[in-house]
Amino acid sequence: MTLDYHSLVRLRRRHPAWRLLQADHAPLVAAFLHSAFIEPNRRTLSRAELSARLEDLLFQLREALGDEAFPKAASDYLDDWAQDDKGWLRKFYPPDSDEPHYDLTPATEKAITWIESLGGRAFVGTESRLLTVFELLRQMVSGAETDPAARITELEKRKAAIDAEIARIQAGDLEVLDETALKDRFQQLGATARELLSDFREVEQNFRELDHSVRERIALWDGAKGELLEQFFGEHDAIADSDQGRSFRAFWDFLMSPSRQEELSELLERVLALPPIAAQHPDRRFRRIHYDWLEAGEQTQRTVARLSQQLRRYLDDQAWLENRRIMEVLRQIETRAVALREAPPKGGFLDIEHPGIDLQLPMERPLYSPPFKPRIDDHIELGEDAATAEILFEQTWVDKARLTAHLRRALQLRDQISLPELLEEQPLEQGLAELLTWLAIAADDGKAIFDETRHDRIHWRDSEGHARQARLPRILFNR
Repeated sequence: MTLDYHSLVRLRRRHPAWRLLQADHAPLVAAFLHSAFIEPNRRTLSRAELSARLEDLLFQLREALGDEAFPKAASDYLDDWAQDDKGWLRKFYPPDSDEPHYDLTPATEKAITWIESLGGRAFVGTESRLLTVFELLRQMVSGAETDPAARITELEKRKAAIDAEIARIQAGDLEVLDETALKDRFQQLGATARELLSDFREVEQNFRELDHSVRERIALWDGAKGELLEQFFGEHDAIADSDQGRSFRAFWDFLMSPSRQEELSELLERVLALPPIAAQHPDRRFRRIHYDWLEAGEQTQRTVARLSQQLRRYLDDQAWLENRRIMEVLRQIETRAVALREAPPKGGFLDIEHPGIDLQLPMERPLYSPPFKPRIDDHIELGEDAATAEILFEQTWVDKARLTAHLRRALQLRDQISLPELLEEQPLEQGLAELLTWLAIAADDGKAIFDETRHDRIHWRDSEGHARQARLPRILFNR
């Protein structure tokens, strides 16, 4: 973007972040939205909950500043902030809900983050950022190198440096980071983690804008269906194959790995237990920041799924219109046939090889005969081979409570576990019926995640000893 005078004038007039900074109630908007969304890392809030929180804040401010300071009701302020001329909140209706919900827009989050940076920091660390710059440069140079000899030479240098460090440690020369260096790196870690959450909201907004454009184009399209589908898939592939799309897909694949999640949890626990870091009393939510990333990424994936749903709806509507056109053609044929009834075409029009009429005379119908009433003897003697009631107890029944209890015990020792890991600890005893019960438990669990991009194979043996297997999407249970 070019920062010339005319561009900045347009940006000041159109960008929601700039409009927020120059608004009369900017302190109220920034303070409330920061406490409601950014500080607790909430993605969406219902109208009732958000309105109640804003009403409490307005009551406190009116007690100090007077009733004329903020005369409108909390719900009126929320609706005003969600208008297109403001653009600070996004108002929408979730699926299967008639209550409006609100979400923070990326522009508002940028403005609040900039305002927050004006307050200054405890200290400005530069060492960790300089080391990050050097590490990024090394990764780019090494990753772009096409000469195998040059890569091997660089790896040999790194190997020699690692061997030298191992020798120094074995000799008792152990270098550790001092308190300042630890605080510097933790400060940069926290800033990067919060920026990742902001990036998720912006990526989701980009996909949502594509969704809106597709909806508008479908509503106004009057050309061929193939042309619209070609444009839709072209834009969808352009976003998926863009730098942003590929980076998001790589990040999501990395984060969905259970081993990576366990490694992140372990590293966070060890870092937060360091005395210099614990003395700063970091936010307790930072311990589960990677699960916040996972939730934000899943919401972005749901936005992408809505694109496919919109396309499916368009195809269904087009199929209905085509069927309606066929019925109109048939009706036209019938209308013309009725019009030709009084003036049939001359000449041979229709020949019937065997003309005839199928007559059914009334007297040919059979007379009524009363139904036969069988006589049943209620004295029945059972023989030796009579069936017993034991067959009713031989049906396959899976104890769902037992499987749920095993899942709870497994989640007491970890934050997340996959279905194959559960079955390694407790293999399938009742075959496919027990596997279907696990799927039902995952479907009823609101915290379970179905990853359609990865699949697992489940193996077991049936009652006759035959090996069986099933291919399922990756299922992750969360505490």
